[in-house]
Amino acid sequence: MPVGRFLGGIAAVLWRPDQDRYLILRRSAQKDFGAGNWETVTGRVDQGEGYIEAVHREVREELGVEVTIAFVIGVTHFYRGDPPSDENELIGAVFCCTTPNPDAVILSQEHDAHRWVTAA
Repeated sequence: MPVGRFLGGIAAVLWRPDQDRYLILRRSAQKDFGAGNWETVTGRVDQGEGYIEAVHREVREELGVEVTIAFVIGVTHFYRGDPPSDENELIGAVFCCTTPNPDAVILSQEHDAHRWVTAA
């Protein structure tokens, strides 16, 4: 019987309802995957951790702020590298989040720029 493994992933889309804008982040040129690409907060669900705990931890690690989950956007497959591959696939959930102080965002070494943009 093959040995399986489950890798869960999350994405957190930060929303500023007062301006109807969303935060995007540029991956640092130092990253091994996706350097220079624009994205939202993403990450893996650690062993023994739930999706909601992972959202809060990843946002704190990447942006230094606390969030409230407004709603679940949906579920998806994430890939680290080229899809499809059983070796790099994560089953994920995408959350829309707000933060009480959007101007307090502090980027970690994972990203080198950020922008608040409209959906358009």
